[in-house]
Amino acid sequence: MTSVHDILIRKLKTHSELPAEDEAGLRTLTFRTRDLEADEDLVRQGDAPHASIMVVTGELARYHTLYGGKRQYLSFHLAGDWPDVQTLLLRRLDHSICALNRGASVAVFPHEHLRAVIARSPSIAQAVWRETLIDAAIFRAAITNNSARDGRARMAHFFCEMFYRARRAELIRERTMSLPMHQGQLGETLGMALVTVNRTLRDLRRTGAVEFRDGWLRIADWEALAEMAEFDPEYLHDRHTNA
Repeated sequence: MTSVHDILIRKLKTHSELPAEDEAGLRTLTFRTRDLEADEDLVRQGDAPHASIMVVTGELARYHTLYGGKRQYLSFHLAGDWPDVQTLLLRRLDHSICALNRGASVAVFPHEHLRAVIARSPSIAQAVWRETLIDAAIFRAAITNNSARDGRARMAHFFCEMFYRARRAELIRERTMSLPMHQGQLGETLGMALVTVNRTLRDLRRTGAVEFRDGWLRIADWEALAEMAEFDPEYLHDRHTNA
C-alpha cells in the first residue's frame, strides 16, 4: 500500500524537483488520517483551520454556498492534492471542502510542523508555493471554460481535465476513473440546468469518445474528446507527462 508520504512526494514531484534530502524532510511530517462519509464537510466557509489536508483516497470538492443553499462547485481534488494548503497564509477560508464519495480519506498536517519543515528547505517552500499557483491556474481554466465554451465543449473539457489529472495520479484503470458525481453536481460545476446536463451527456455519448455513468468516467477516444474540448494541459504545469 502506498504511504501518505509517498503520495505527497509523488504529487509534488509532478511539478517540482525535490532533492533526496528534501524528500527525507517531507517524510518527517506528522499527520493524522481521517475517513469521510459522502458529502461530509471537512472545513466550511469562515473556518480558521490550524492544519492542512491532503487527499489520500477518494475525491474531494471545493465549493461556495449561495443564498438559498445552492452550491457552486469550484474545483475537485484527487490523491496527493492539497485543497486548503493556502490556509498556511490565509487566516480564514472563503469556501467549503467536502468529500464526494464515501470512503474518501485525508491526511491532516498540523500547520506548526508544516511551517517548520518549509522553513528549513527553500525547495520544499517553492514546491508548496507552486502547488498553490497550479491550483489558481485550474481556477482560471474553469472560469474560461464555463464562460467561453458551449455546453458540449465545456463538459468535454471538464472530463479531459479530470481524466488527465487522474492519469497523472495513477488512478486510471482500463481507460476508466472514478468520478463520484451525480448530474445535479455536474450542473452545479458547469453552470448548467439539469435538463441541459442530461442532453449534453447524451450528445457526448453519441460521439463514442466518452461515457459518464453511475459515478464512472470512461474515455474511449482521448484525441477526439480533447479536440472537442480544445483541451491543452499546459495550465497543469506537469513536468513529466504530455497529453
